[in-house]
Amino acid sequence: MARPKGIRFLYAGIRVRNVDRSVRFYRSLGFRIRVDGRMEHGGRFVHLVLPGSPGRIELNYYPKSNRFYEPFRRGTEFDHFGFYVDDVARWIRRARRTGAPIVAPPWVEGKTRIGYVADPDGNWVEFFGPARPRRSARRAAA
Repeated sequence: MARPKGIRFLYAGIRVRNVDRSVRFYRSLGFRIRVDGRMEHGGRFVHLVLPGSPGRIELNYYPKSNRFYEPFRRGTEFDHFGFYVDDVARWIRRARRTGAPIVAPPWVEGKTRIGYVADPDGNWVEFFGPARPRRSARRAAA
């Protein structure tokens, strides 16, 4: 089966209680920090890569003041799958046609548009891509 155009799986995000402690653990396993950043809505994220492997792990920390915060309980560590897409709005519409609810409407953060839907079991799926889709992506959506 051919890969669908305009989308590629990039990472899985997990919630952590202490970013620095988690980074130390994954670095001891050989992971390297690719990106360490702050979210505009108040959280912190760290993308980790394992040399020679295409996938990433994203560590996410949400303080109590964050809209995505929820009390940490064992079993709630998985945060979301991250898919890079050519047109976030188009992929959100595609997911909505399957009945997926929007859990965080799309917003723009810097040069990136981000939006989340939930799968049938409630797992979050993130679509992120250019804040403004390229003309070719808009034409493909028509």
